[in-house]
Amino acid sequence: MTDKPTPTSASASLLDAAARGDVEAVRAALDAGADTEVRDDSRRTPLLLAALADHVAVAEVLVAAGADVNAQDDRDDSAWLVTGVTGSVEMMRTLLPAGPDLTLTNRFGGISVIPASERGHVAYVRAVLAETATDVDHVNRLGWTALLEAVILGDGGPVHQQVVEILLAAGADPAIRDHDGLTARVHAERRGFLAMADTLRAAEASR
Repeated sequence: MTDKPTPTSASASLLDAAARGDVEAVRAALDAGADTEVRDDSRRTPLLLAALADHVAVAEVLVAAGADVNAQDDRDDSAWLVTGVTGSVEMMRTLLPAGPDLTLTNRFGGISVIPASERGHVAYVRAVLAETATDVDHVNRLGWTALLEAVILGDGGPVHQQVVEILLAAGADPAIRDHDGLTARVHAERRGFLAMADTLRAAEASR
């Protein structure tokens, strides 16, 4: 007769199963008493591991089990915050019922829409602004909003141009200046992003 796993061993199994995306193993670990808030060596929870790897089905099981969507690791990442990095709209929507804290910030002092804008995750930027009360003008520790970050760290191409347009349509303020006193338009002009600069100039004029 096989001994029933202890809660401690079940929790370790839960971390491994969540990282691998093994839904059945996740369910088995939870049934064996695994702690949804168990941490790995980097203080990542099973839900955070699932979000990082975009294992949506695993995240659904963990959310239903009451996993904390706001638990942060030693880099200040949370399951919710990393959706802005991965750009997964499906994961974002899976985590919404868990009540993410939209004001929680990453190690740069940013919220999820900022890295999403930097990385050109068009669908995510559109969805998170339309479906949540995300502050489109949140300023991180670098002095950048999502709009500034899309210009400063973007490539000026069609994808980042679209991100800029979505942010502006959602009410982003083009007049916000960074720590050097520069607006997104000035950065666009300096980087030679002419179409983006024109879009931002028109937005400034319309306010």
